[in-house]
Amino acid sequence: MKNQNKSIYNNESISALKGADRVRKRPTVIFGSDGVEGCCHSIFEIVSNSVDEARQGHGRKIIVTKFEDNSIEIQDFGRGIPVDYNKTEKRENWELLFCELYAGGKYNEEDYEYALGLNGLGLAATQYASEYMDAEIKFDGSLYNLHFEKGENIGGLKKTPYGKKDTGTKIRWKPDLAVFTDIGVSDEYFRDMLKRQAIVNNGVEFVLRIERGRKLETETFVYKNGIVDYAGEIASEQNLTSIQFWQAETAGRDRPDKPEYKVKMAAALTFSNRVKLIEYYHNSSFLEHGGSPERAVRQALVSKIDGYLKQNGKYLKGESKISFTDVEECLILVLSSFSTQTSYENQTKKAITNKFIYEAITEFLKQKLEVYFLENPEEAGRIAEQVLINKRSREKAEKTRLNLKKTLAGGVDIINKVEKFADCRSKDLSRREIYIVEGDSALGACKQGRDAEFQAIIPVRGKVLNCLKAEYDKIFKNQIITDIIKVLGCGVEVTSKANKDFSSFDISGLRWNKIIICTDADVDGFHIRTMILTMLYRLTPTLIEEGYVYIAESPLFEINTKDRTYFAYTEAEKNTIIEKIKTGKNAKFKLQRSKGLGENEPDMMWLTTMNPDTRRLIKVTPDGAEDTARIFDMLLGDDLPGRKDYIAEFGGDYLELADIS
Repeated sequence: MKNQNKSIYNNESISALKGADRVRKRPTVIFGSDGVEGCCHSIFEIVSNSVDEARQGHGRKIIVTKFEDNSIEIQDFGRGIPVDYNKTEKRENWELLFCELYAGGKYNEEDYEYALGLNGLGLAATQYASEYMDAEIKFDGSLYNLHFEKGENIGGLKKTPYGKKDTGTKIRWKPDLAVFTDIGVSDEYFRDMLKRQAIVNNGVEFVLRIERGRKLETETFVYKNGIVDYAGEIASEQNLTSIQFWQAETAGRDRPDKPEYKVKMAAALTFSNRVKLIEYYHNSSFLEHGGSPERAVRQALVSKIDGYLKQNGKYLKGESKISFTDVEECLILVLSSFSTQTSYENQTKKAITNKFIYEAITEFLKQKLEVYFLENPEEAGRIAEQVLINKRSREKAEKTRLNLKKTLAGGVDIINKVEKFADCRSKDLSRREIYIVEGDSALGACKQGRDAEFQAIIPVRGKVLNCLKAEYDKIFKNQIITDIIKVLGCGVEVTSKANKDFSSFDISGLRWNKIIICTDADVDGFHIRTMILTMLYRLTPTLIEEGYVYIAESPLFEINTKDRTYFAYTEAEKNTIIEKIKTGKNAKFKLQRSKGLGENEPDMMWLTTMNPDTRRLIKVTPDGAEDTARIFDMLLGDDLPGRKDYIAEFGGDYLELADIS
């Protein structure tokens, strides 16, 4: 019997989305995402229309308001949107602009030669994707109002006389949760977006208002000299060279058979050994992924700086050529370009692909750099020197990374590679434990007292390096540390950008279920324990976060009676045990400080420290990680004033523990 529910695919199966459904049912096609990223892009589309007006010299202020209900209002003081009847199209302009995709005034290059929104999608697409949209337009002596709900106009165009001379457009709308999965756009997005628009639109004032409890908090973004002021802000007087501002305009084609178009370019550039930044903008849009401008910058700067190094004999004999990585480490560059034709990678405008724009920016930067180096030989020398420092540091780091990888590479014969490491027999990762013990003497007692089936031992010999203060290359030359990392088997985590190539962490390589730090219960033992924890905190923090790290408590006191031996791990426990003994039949006892690990008999080590049934382990947890990091940095790092203040305030509490003779 045939399936009666089987769908039929024929000529009548083909359908087309119409009207608002073209956006509401397929938002990812227009906005790149149906999540909060797509919602952000819809906001940017409306802002871009106001920016294009301001760039044409119509209104130098744009106000963006974010309301608590996630609705948005954008107001400009441009010429206002023409919304009356269009004789050419034989339709109302408001219908074309608010309801028709690929309609707009920016296809006329005379009106918008260098426009951010060129494709006519933004206003209509955002309107279609809104729960509601209200528009108030002051244009040609009249006040116009429009209202839309879920992509449909309600009530048509309302027109009333307006006696004042000011013009402009105010649009308020609420993104629709039926279109986007999330409309909770962060305050930071608005700040970042408006600041970037201020950077590349000299002197245009962007006002951000955020509603909180029916009050509006206001921030203003404006850069009088645009990208030059921004480059200076980033450099913050830590630049090696003066800030250069270059600009040019040219025209060309992507292919011989394609039409000619214009390109304007402006660059603000300086070099620093403290900060770095490279940002690309095109037609006021921040190019997060660069595209043609990024390729041009890479080509031009490497070519000209490499040429300078060769010409002036700066390379050592046989030395390799610089890379763009070496240049960008000391470069502050803000590049803003405009073109009358633009090929974006997609509608979200995060990269452009024009061949001629790449060629134009490459030639522009090469010419400007050549003149700059000739006219500023001292600054050119400083740039060359810093780029070479970056290159040689990178190569040294790479060599260190490769050596580290080789050093930390563990295999089945690891027992033969790490001195005095005693492995266990079990291959079951859920059982295997590694004890990190203090010194060779403790190694002997622990090795004899352990259960060799699942407990392994590695001794810490000599002084442990303070990993919070040491550079990575020094850390990885320390035999104690590299031995421990080898035995752990999971590599190291390096978060610093300058040394990220050292990172080799893979938790799946961890060979142990428990990592147990076992040191004497005295000042020296506490210090060694702290140094080991510091090492793990800096090099393998995930092991702490995932709960693999433990501290084995060693007893402070032994209390011997005729019948048994008691162990006390704190003063309070000692007092409780003694009271219990005194109230018993045999009140005689002998109290003594517990011996160091190396002096204990193997059976006592097993009983007090290693037997899972009787030992006491303290699990090291990430709770209060920020406070722990602060204390570690203050006591063990470079915070000398903080350490001095702490000792002055609390030092008296620890006098009895101090080793003062």
